[in-house]
Amino acid sequence: MKKLSRSKLPVSIAISLCLFLLMNVALGWGPGGHMIVAQIAYNHLNHHAKAEVDKLIKLRIDPEAITAKSLDFVNASHWPDDLRPDESFAETLQLHFADFPFSDDGTALPDLPDKHNVITALKKYVKVLKYSTNDAHRAEALRFIIHFVGDIHQPLHCTTRVTQESPDGDRGGNGFMLQVKNPNGKVQKVKLHSYWDGGIGSFPKAGPNFAPPPLSQIGPAAKSITAEFPDTDAGWKAGGPFDYEGWAKESSELAQSVAYHDLDPNSQPSSQYNQKALNTVRKRVAWGGYRLAALLNEIFPEQ
Repeated sequence: MKKLSRSKLPVSIAISLCLFLLMNVALGWGPGGHMIVAQIAYNHLNHHAKAEVDKLIKLRIDPEAITAKSLDFVNASHWPDDLRPDESFAETLQLHFADFPFSDDGTALPDLPDKHNVITALKKYVKVLKYSTNDAHRAEALRFIIHFVGDIHQPLHCTTRVTQESPDGDRGGNGFMLQVKNPNGKVQKVKLHSYWDGGIGSFPKAGPNFAPPPLSQIGPAAKSITAEFPDTDAGWKAGGPFDYEGWAKESSELAQSVAYHDLDPNSQPSSQYNQKALNTVRKRVAWGGYRLAALLNEIFPEQ
């Protein structure tokens, strides 16, 4: 299936279109989920790695007004999402995901994922962090790495459901609506992607205008998750600390076997679905944190 070539659009229109599309879809775990991944990772860093990342995160890189709000490792995890209104970073918006397509009705699969995706982004930024001599570039790379390791562990960031109604895919569940009860018992429409971003309603909630939850809520959430899914499970170590393709494959398979499984568009998830989904998101956040720590410990080994 032929894809629309971005090069045939004027640059200004292409950027505006990219911002319109991507600012209106969820870009990863919500800030609460990303912060939990970062907190788990930070708790597992060796002393040298912790000192190095602390130094880099405190650098006031561009855009300074946004960076100034996240000068600690945990809050730096949502920095790439905070950049969404800044057009100078528009090209990074497509790097939050890798849409591996699947179809359950026999529809031909589109040519996805795009060559610029979360896997290639991690390869790029890890290389910058390891080898660049420019600390500002390394600080930016670190912020993207913290976030993208979280993104790649969100199952709906590594798949897209292709059907006759959506031949180009549903953008990781952004075109798949659910009927979900809010805490007040009222049923409302929610995107499948957003439902998973919020940890099936379990992650600390963002405030007005996507303000991140307070750090006081993140520590206890991370502690609860790591108690349920401890690092003694050797499964998270499969492939080593730089196995981005393997992590994406895990997420894609979980999207198909859990996120979309036994679920119809515009339906209300069953209690059985919610329990399995909740178990999955908590495990993915735990493994994302352990793997982020292992990656950074490999780059900054104990001296």
